[in-house]
Amino acid sequence: MFLEGYRIFELESQDGRARAGILTLPHGLVHTPIFMPVGTQGSVKTLVSEELTGAGAEIILGNTYHLYLRPGLDIIRSFGDLHRFAHWQKPILTDSGGYQVFSLASLRKITEEGCRFRNHLNGALMNLTPELAVEIQEALGSDIHMVLDECTPYPADVKTAKDSMERSMRWAKRSREARTKRNLNQFGIIQGGMHLDLRSQSANALMEIGFEGYAIGGLSVGEPKEDMIRVTDHCCTLLPQDKPRYLMGVGTPLDILRAIELGVDMFDCVMPTRNARNGSLFTSHGRVNIKNKRHEKDHAPLDEACGCYTCQHYSRAYLRHLFVAKELTVLRLLSLHNVTYYLDLVKKARAAILVGEFQSLLSHHQELWQEGDQTKAVSPP
Repeated sequence: MFLEGYRIFELESQDGRARAGILTLPHGLVHTPIFMPVGTQGSVKTLVSEELTGAGAEIILGNTYHLYLRPGLDIIRSFGDLHRFAHWQKPILTDSGGYQVFSLASLRKITEEGCRFRNHLNGALMNLTPELAVEIQEALGSDIHMVLDECTPYPADVKTAKDSMERSMRWAKRSREARTKRNLNQFGIIQGGMHLDLRSQSANALMEIGFEGYAIGGLSVGEPKEDMIRVTDHCCTLLPQDKPRYLMGVGTPLDILRAIELGVDMFDCVMPTRNARNGSLFTSHGRVNIKNKRHEKDHAPLDEACGCYTCQHYSRAYLRHLFVAKELTVLRLLSLHNVTYYLDLVKKARAAILVGEFQSLLSHHQELWQEGDQTKAVSPP
């Protein structure tokens, strides 16, 4: 049982601002920097727990909004928690549902009380409050749960971003006060749009409340890449060294490495599985589109440098055949490869930080991902 005020994060090493650390959570250790595969409905699409473990996953992400609607808390509580229900005994982070409600647009209304909306399944009127978001996530047994926040739209003028951020800070305080399971960890979320002064106010407000960790929210909502880096850079300079930092919903392999360079520890993104379902693969040679006819007779694996089950057993020709034939097996094989690529990427970043060679790794990947779709192989550093 974790006690109130227990420090969950140990900083092991730094290389510049890039950090390697260990998270100690109720369901196990997590070595950072870490990528969290997204399991929206309690499942990382097409993959089972054993495959995720084999790929190196140490923590996955669940979606509060979707799990609350279906299957509902009564069913999950009957199993004990989401870990038992989903057959995943390692750590789980759950979001608050705020981003999903934000995406409903015309179906929602934001009030001081919370988010009033009609759910996407049956149109029933619902009201998601900070207190309910905590109750749901405690029922799920999330090792880390996020406070309810309002995801500021992009673009947003100063007044809109300020009003939204200040409401999120009031909700953060209510979320902290609503906790009943003190062995579970709660992260606050920095908001403020693209306005750095508002981001500073938000970070200071959250640190005054006090959380086990801090997330940078409100990015990957359509802003230019340079704004994402600028805001992330600013937020990382504000946050305490002894708490984990989580950049929500980001991003490409190069986005992740650039954020690690700035001091981010945790990431999630649907890109590995979503791209896989569209036939787009990440490899040590760059991006591969398995739909391309040039792979039709190719006996080679997707990536000779990859140790995943897909690359060890199947050729590009076979994978292309499955994709063109719309065989469901290919979704599993491609998703497993992409998830493995992302997990290997952060593992390599961690190893490089520990020996002071992160910049070499970053330079290699900057060259790799500027070259596009497998224009040529780049030798690893």
